[in-house]
Amino acid sequence: MLKKTFLTAAGVLIICVGLWAGDTASFVDLGFSPNGGVYMFGQYGVRSGTLKPWADLFMVDVARNDFVSGGKVSYAHDSPISPGQDGSGALYRLIAENAGLASRYGVSFSGQGQPLYIALDGEDSLFGETIEFRYFESGKFYRAKLVSSTEGSGQYLRSSFYINLECSSDDGRRESYTIGDMSVKRQGVISYHIKKVITDSGGDSIVFVIEMRRQAEGGPDIRYMVETLRL
Repeated sequence: MLKKTFLTAAGVLIICVGLWAGDTASFVDLGFSPNGGVYMFGQYGVRSGTLKPWADLFMVDVARNDFVSGGKVSYAHDSPISPGQDGSGALYRLIAENAGLASRYGVSFSGQGQPLYIALDGEDSLFGETIEFRYFESGKFYRAKLVSSTEGSGQYLRSSFYINLECSSDDGRRESYTIGDMSVKRQGVISYHIKKVITDSGGDSIVFVIEMRRQAEGGPDIRYMVETLRL
């Protein structure tokens, strides 16, 4: 039996204002709520033009594939990092200042996701990709295909993507999901890449960590977003 479910939420897009060329973010998994219904993550980096650290913090309603109310906060430091630092202090500060956000939704930093798939260094695709992974505790096998589209060029370039996910069980059942919304056009994003797939402790929530490459003068910026599914 083939079941189709279409999730048309806009997805969770990470937006950072005033990026410099070559900015590369680091993704941080901050954990799920006890029932897996809410997921928290962050990213941080250093602006290449000024060496000033920045960070973003996000809280996601997994079933809605969207931010919870007040679930997006950002911070940018007003002075450069010291030699040997990586900018992670900006994220630590943001987490400390927004401790109530994690508490409100019961997110535990010790409840980080269980990896189902991690891309190898150097794996990339400009026009889409197909990955396969298995959740051994449930015996389910997954095949995910990222489909992307671009239009325009230069300052007018825009792109979008969605993920087709097929799930097969040991008893022969198959389910199909479409995650994301092709009508959401992201300015200046060159490509999308599935960097990681994780699940909560119960195996009911699936989070796709998406690496985005964005146009910049000296080379692409790298930022992260997630697409989520509640089974």
